[in-house]
Amino acid sequence: MNPDDQNPASTSAAPASPDPAGPETTLPVPASSPMFEQARGAGQLSGVPREAEQPLALRSTGKRAESAGRTPRKILVLGATSGIAEACIRLWAARGDALYLVARNPDRLAAVAADARTRGASSVGSAVANLDDTAGHPELLAHAINGMGGLDVAFLAMGVLGEQGQAERSFEATHAILHTNFTAPVSLLTWLANYAAQRHAGTLAVLSSVAGERGRRSNYVYGSSKAGLTAFVDGLRNRIDREGVRVMTIKPGPVKTAMTEAMKGREKFADVDAVAATLVKAIDKGKDVVYVPGIWRIIMAVIRAIPERVFKKLNL
Repeated sequence: MNPDDQNPASTSAAPASPDPAGPETTLPVPASSPMFEQARGAGQLSGVPREAEQPLALRSTGKRAESAGRTPRKILVLGATSGIAEACIRLWAARGDALYLVARNPDRLAAVAADARTRGASSVGSAVANLDDTAGHPELLAHAINGMGGLDVAFLAMGVLGEQGQAERSFEATHAILHTNFTAPVSLLTWLANYAAQRHAGTLAVLSSVAGERGRRSNYVYGSSKAGLTAFVDGLRNRIDREGVRVMTIKPGPVKTAMTEAMKGREKFADVDAVAATLVKAIDKGKDVVYVPGIWRIIMAVIRAIPERVFKKLNL
């Protein structure tokens, strides 16, 4: 949930949506799509070979490389330059998983991808993309899945904290936060859920927040965006878990990342590497809801239990 991951911008890509009813979906993916940036020094989309820059049929199966007796997982990370995502990527790379990384900042994304290769990822693809552009999501996801030859895990770590005071004064600022934290992830999840449900496999792990458990004066705009996302993910899990798809809601408390550098009491925040270790293990186990650190499950239960007549007078 790094604010540097997203910056609302307008793009013009408007590809066809996948057919949710069929076992295979074909999407045209032109190399000139404004959703993507060209890789530096190479005449191809970042992480996508030239032969993939043609109409693509989404594939749910493919030959997987074996590494140290373990089959690498194919993991898509959306918002790959957020602090929590970067820490998870380091762990996935070290155990040899195949990664496809998406973020909007080309320099930071290139650094994360290079580090993943150094740490031992079996393959690393990447795309520079503005995830606020919901019209471009089908093209982006087709590139990512076809680049890896399938999908085991999609990790949505995109988001912005925003500025509460500005949002209180401006609906435009509020709308920008809600779009990045709720509308855009819902667009991605709708597409990914239909893809995974068709194939009766896969895990969708979504970074929400404990801030969505109860509105507080200090961050109710950000909190409401996460509350909406949590409710959507809960309903999505109820719909497609029976189809063999795991849907995981991640609710972190404050974590030491770039997003929280200016916050008071940061020295008490959770260590990002410890948080990542918990999340990677929880994703492997197919958990439904994860509070991290775990103490936040108890803290938020207490906060939710406070009567409104008392809560409304608190400065939280």
